[in-house]
Amino acid sequence: MSKLWILVLTSTGQTLSMVFFSTFFSLLMGLPLGILLSITSGEEQGGIIPKPLLNNVLGRIVNVLRSFPFIILMILLFPLSRILIGTSIGTAATIVPLSIAAAPFVARVIETALKEVDPGVVQAARAMGSTNWQIIRKVLIPEALPSLVSGVTLTIINLIGYSAMAGAIGGGGLGDLAIRYGYQRFRGDVMVVAVIIILVLVEIIQVIGNKISSHLLAKR
Repeated sequence: MSKLWILVLTSTGQTLSMVFFSTFFSLLMGLPLGILLSITSGEEQGGIIPKPLLNNVLGRIVNVLRSFPFIILMILLFPLSRILIGTSIGTAATIVPLSIAAAPFVARVIETALKEVDPGVVQAARAMGSTNWQIIRKVLIPEALPSLVSGVTLTIINLIGYSAMAGAIGGGGLGDLAIRYGYQRFRGDVMVVAVIIILVLVEIIQVIGNKISSHLLAKR
């Protein structure tokens, strides 16, 4: 196997690793935040525990984090990556800013999906004596599952794009391959291969996400 294809396979593995772990950690942070944003919104918006002040504060924090361009956010988070990982360069270090950049997006996706649940279903659960936690776990999340899957699919696709941008500042993966071995060394073939692999990854994720979402909708 030529050196080029070894580099391509290594870079693809790095991208998949970054996307997998950053998706996991962004969901870990974004899921509870999104649920909190949904349930603390006003009653007219479907909030089951209205807390306007808390909702406003959380909403503003999420909006501020979402407004940061990823490249700038990654540079700002270099010290945190160095503390947690021991370095600010490479695949492992990139997972930190990727996760933090995606978490606010995940939170908004979760919030939107939960707000789409029919209020009548929630009221029926409340009438049967369900607690707030039971409504969240047994009504809101199951009812919103198809939308949640679509949101997670969109998150993964965005993270693939973010991981490619991370290559511009030493993040590794296909973006790094395209820049260092393609652009800087005038190897157009390397850039084309990297772009094609990214497009294929996006298409695969989108198809899988659509199938899962459609399957969940059909089971209702």
